[in-house]
Amino acid sequence: MKITFLGTGTSQGIPVIGSSHPVCLSTNPKDKRLRVSVLVEWDDYSYVVDCGPDFRQQMLTANCKRIDGILFTHEHADHTAGLDDIRPFFFRQGEIPVYGHKRVLNALTRRFDYIFENHNKYPGAPSVEPIEIKNEPFNLGNLEVIPIDGMHDKLQVFGFRFGEFAYLTDMKNVDSKEIQKLQGVKVLVVNALRDEPHPSHFNLIEALDFINEVKPEKAYLTHISALLGFHDEVQQKLPKNVFLAYDNLQITL
Repeated sequence: MKITFLGTGTSQGIPVIGSSHPVCLSTNPKDKRLRVSVLVEWDDYSYVVDCGPDFRQQMLTANCKRIDGILFTHEHADHTAGLDDIRPFFFRQGEIPVYGHKRVLNALTRRFDYIFENHNKYPGAPSVEPIEIKNEPFNLGNLEVIPIDGMHDKLQVFGFRFGEFAYLTDMKNVDSKEIQKLQGVKVLVVNALRDEPHPSHFNLIEALDFINEVKPEKAYLTHISALLGFHDEVQQKLPKNVFLAYDNLQITL
């Protein structure tokens, strides 16, 4: 299995438009972060988790020519706004399966009605196959995927376990029974927004506590804001099995 971090930034990305924060002015490529998303590939399968407003750029950078579907963690714009840019995949492949909580699929249908409608469809619009995710395992190709239910402030979100790899973002609270689903993962990805507490995201201490509870072999932090600090400086302070993810990082299990 190969995982490509398409984006590792928070909702505004880094640099933030017009910001004079030192991290936003950094020349280190690892401090430049698009909106959060990952590409998960195994055997002949290729799935994306979330497609935010940087989706087109991310697909070009990753040289991705085919996707078998998109999994949505939740409906916020930084995770969904790039849906129209599935058009090249649709023109080559046909309908693109999109997976999400019923609430998320309803939100996407309202926002992208021209993609989801079946009658009098504009000929240049893509089409999708909406597939509802419930809090129970489902199959993608030859792999069982296990949803991990969590809370993003008051909003329900899904993380996903793909075999020995698990990806969670925009989490603030995860029940113990959901954490049990993560036991035995080799690689865990989890959000760590900044040092200071935040109402809807793990901060760094909360993310590290969560990692200690799950006990993966390795963990990667994502959904990072400029306020967390410079990539190289933050990395030096992390435990030896915890890494600050960065855009275009690839890992293999």
